[in-house]
Amino acid sequence: MAGRMPASLYEYKASNRGRTREAYPNTAKPSNQSAEVDARWRSCHHRQAVAYTAFQGKRMGKNIGVVGVLLALAFASAVQSEESVVITNHYDPAEQRPKLDVEQVFLYRPETEWTYSHHASITFFKGRFYTMWSNGRIDEDAPGQRVLMCRADRFDAWEEPWPLVDSQPGKTQELTLTASGFHQHAGTLVAYFGQYEYDAPPAEGSTRPKGDAHHRDTALRAVTSTDGNNWSGIRDLGLPLVPNHGPEATRSGRLIISGNVMYPYTDDASGLDGWTMAGIYPEDMAGELFDDSEGFRVVQRRAGWTTGLCEGSFFQLDNGTLRMLLRSGEKRLWVTESVDDGATWSAPRATEFSDANAKFHSGRLPDGRYYYVGNPDPDGGRNPLVLSLSDDGASFDTHYILADRVYEKKKPGMYKGGMYGYPHTMIHEGQLYVIVSVNKEGVLVLRTRIPTS
Repeated sequence: MAGRMPASLYEYKASNRGRTREAYPNTAKPSNQSAEVDARWRSCHHRQAVAYTAFQGKRMGKNIGVVGVLLALAFASAVQSEESVVITNHYDPAEQRPKLDVEQVFLYRPETEWTYSHHASITFFKGRFYTMWSNGRIDEDAPGQRVLMCRADRFDAWEEPWPLVDSQPGKTQELTLTASGFHQHAGTLVAYFGQYEYDAPPAEGSTRPKGDAHHRDTALRAVTSTDGNNWSGIRDLGLPLVPNHGPEATRSGRLIISGNVMYPYTDDASGLDGWTMAGIYPEDMAGELFDDSEGFRVVQRRAGWTTGLCEGSFFQLDNGTLRMLLRSGEKRLWVTESVDDGATWSAPRATEFSDANAKFHSGRLPDGRYYYVGNPDPDGGRNPLVLSLSDDGASFDTHYILADRVYEKKKPGMYKGGMYGYPHTMIHEGQLYVIVSVNKEGVLVLRTRIPTS
């Protein structure tokens, strides 16, 4: 493992002022078809809600009778009411937004032969910050892509990144690895990564095939550590999945992984065993499904959706409903919901929440407010990076700029675009931490005090 880098190489603090282009610091439309599809899925989910409530009554050994039926119908009506809620962010890109006082540190810059970085996550474990991200030689998601880790005792002094999981051989070429987040339980830190192999040669002049296709052997794997220094061997979790975020807990303690169309869950607190498949894919696809950047498009075609749905992030409402927002190809988010702690999910439907066709992260603040960190300007090139807040989990009407500086892209590469990409967040000691890629080549971590209500 590499030793600690001199602080002068990685320290960089700045508040966001203006959007002047600069070098990296020397530091570290709704359609009738979609409405018809949504209506069919709504009807199906209404029936599922009634059946689920009746099942719960039987499981408790009660003869629910007429009262049970009435309760089931009331429950189903509540589900329909929840699904009719308008989810919006009221975002006007031309409107001036307040800029938060933000500290920021570059953890990685494209100065070596490894010039692609993306899919970052952050956590705090046993007194240290830990981060991880995907790191490739040139192109996005090319063979040989590995997982880097970087850690720090203090926010302003980070160690040099090192390969947590280095390039792995496949059957005919190197695997493509994707950093997929953290989980911790009982003194053990789990770091997840997805993998697949291309079953096709690279495109001419590139290190990978064009398009999201020709994947095989998609799998979720993990490594573990009790001290952050010594890591286990690679463990296969038996899921054909490249996650969007690592496992997150509901109020019951159940862990759910936000994928594209798969949202597996487990009641095993370790996050390593007992995973059960769930999601928004057609039931007849369960035996053949794989969920990665190719798999969700296969589901789109089978389900008849008008757009691809992917890269979910969920939060839990006060009434227990899980609300999973989804990236789409329509410059707005979609949503699916679960009323049974992630066992089943409603038909996905479009929202009025604007989006730059990009990954985001959502959750709840310690005071109960809901938050979103992402790129709500549909035409901003994933700039600015915005914190949006809501009191009810539906109307995100308060917005703050986290970052809007423009950095010049230093190195070429297939599918390298977008200023602030794929944020992941953490709440720690009253502050919001955000890690994000910059031009899919630099890695930036930010922190700021959480705005008061």
